[in-house]
Amino acid sequence: MSVDLDEEEVFDDVRDRVDRPMRRLFAEYGRDNLPQFVVGLISSVFARVLDLLPPLLLTLAIDATFRDTTSYSIPLVPDAWLPTEATGQIWFTVGLIAAAFSIGAAFHWTRNWGWNSFAQNIQHDVRTDTYDKMQRLNMDFFSDKQTGELMSILSNDVNRLERFLNDGMNSFFRLSVMVVAIAGILLYWNWQLALVTLVIVPMIAFFTYKFVKTIQPQYAEVRSSVGQLNSRLENNLGGVQVIKTANTESFESDRVDDVSEDYFDANWAAINTRIKFFPGLRLLSGIGFVATFLIGGVWVVTYEATGAAPWFFTGELSVGQFVGFILLSQRFIWPMAQFGQIINMYQRAHASSERIFGLMDTPSRIVEDPDAEELVVEDGHVAFDDVRFGYGDGPDAEAIVDDITFDVEGGETVALVGPTGAGKSTVMKLLLRMYDVDEGAITIDGTDLREATIPSLRQALGYVSQETFLFYGTVQENIEYGTFDADREDIVEAAKMAEAHQFIQNLPDGYDTKVGERGVKLSGGQRQRIALARAILKDPDILVLDEATSDVDTETEMLIQRSLDKLTADRTTFAIAHRLSTIKDADKIVVLEDGAIVERGSHEELLAEDGLYAKLWAVQAGEIDELPEEFVERAARRRSQVDADAEVEASDDD
Repeated sequence: MSVDLDEEEVFDDVRDRVDRPMRRLFAEYGRDNLPQFVVGLISSVFARVLDLLPPLLLTLAIDATFRDTTSYSIPLVPDAWLPTEATGQIWFTVGLIAAAFSIGAAFHWTRNWGWNSFAQNIQHDVRTDTYDKMQRLNMDFFSDKQTGELMSILSNDVNRLERFLNDGMNSFFRLSVMVVAIAGILLYWNWQLALVTLVIVPMIAFFTYKFVKTIQPQYAEVRSSVGQLNSRLENNLGGVQVIKTANTESFESDRVDDVSEDYFDANWAAINTRIKFFPGLRLLSGIGFVATFLIGGVWVVTYEATGAAPWFFTGELSVGQFVGFILLSQRFIWPMAQFGQIINMYQRAHASSERIFGLMDTPSRIVEDPDAEELVVEDGHVAFDDVRFGYGDGPDAEAIVDDITFDVEGGETVALVGPTGAGKSTVMKLLLRMYDVDEGAITIDGTDLREATIPSLRQALGYVSQETFLFYGTVQENIEYGTFDADREDIVEAAKMAEAHQFIQNLPDGYDTKVGERGVKLSGGQRQRIALARAILKDPDILVLDEATSDVDTETEMLIQRSLDKLTADRTTFAIAHRLSTIKDADKIVVLEDGAIVERGSHEELLAEDGLYAKLWAVQAGEIDELPEEFVERAARRRSQVDADAEVEASDDD
């Protein structure tokens, strides 16, 4: 099963709208780290200038001290300070070279400190800001994104930015100083030979330009394919138990092979371009060096023999200058070639920054009103007023729930029941404001949820899902999650109310036992009871139980239900349950079918109506043979639709 990268790149549409991502990176994050940038930049200049001092002094020593063809004179140093004897000149030159190396080493240290600090601070800020933005997006963002793709942005892409900001910019300024300074020195010594050395610069620039145009789209494809590979690996590692029990190891190996091959192809295309580029730069560099050596060597020999320059050249080229040309041309030409590596890192960073800012710019369907106020729950009265919601954008989005209208008085327990896919969990997620309603309104004590701050809303609500998630850590850490200031006694009391205390005590380290990744060391029922204890400890004003006891046995459910009766006595509670025996004592039961309310009332009233609820009750009572055929056919159609939707989601994930 191959992966079409053009279809699977989930951030393509947003990346197209990201304008000048690298400029934005420096504008938004560089200013706060300007001192480190300045230290790195200034140190780079001084370090490279000092690196050039030894070959300059060597050139002077050859001509002035060893061959005595010029006077011993050093720029910026008064002649009165300079020795006149050859031995003294040698010692003075050695001292200057030693000082250049020593002071240069100090500047190299501050250069590395400046660039590393600059890069690390920005890397930290970008990663945390990206994560903060990501976790504040509403749930429909995550419904069509793969974890591996998001992890790739938070990890690989941010790390590529750090590499460019550290190694890339460090090298850029270092090489810029080298190129400008060396070009100036060579032109000062002998502008004619300098032109021979510099003639390859336009060729290197053109060659680099062609490389950039070719490699940029290839790197974008590499970033896409690595995200798909990470997603496949993350999905398979998370579902390894299902893979083993389904005996599908070979099938999954083939799927990993497919996405790995896509990454291989994309990466190899970029590698193939890159491995041709750098040898080409070396070849151009070699041409420049050979031309400098050949012409300079002939020039020195011819001038010393005839007193005239060869061919169409004019003037003298001393032995010291020739040696200096050879030394500095190597330092000049190869840095020019290294600019290709810097551009290589820049293109990778550019592609990564597009993805990062593309994610940051992803709009959220849930936007908090700037004038929103803290929600204060007094009675706990909840009202759904003609609520409509559908996944997707715009008024034409297909409705998942429609015309949902009902009231829950403070302290009441209302149960939502109905067939699978009826919209029960969606209604509760709207109450939690995981999504915003498309039409209508939901209010708590008369306050529209959209007029309250999101943190205060969710602080007032406690939610226990049938899909229990535990974080890697201890049992206690998972119970107190969200109520971090809780005392140990309160934690134990919450565990007792959730019928979890006894099994926790039997764990190897009790409340300090590590639960493993996603709570894998515990059974489904144990995980569910810990999640329930977490909600109990929070002591919310409004409690939402979405199949909160679906993974526990009947006996444990009975014990939990007894505790829940105490917990829900004086607080507004919503309960979703397929086992109708757990909600038959609810103050009000709302029955949903196909996203709409079809019945409402107490348990006895709904049984007397002999409608959908009564038939669902009959199914669980084992009275299947007495059900009308029309109800069975509708149930089969609903089941078929649910399975079809699940198959579509699975194919989208692939």
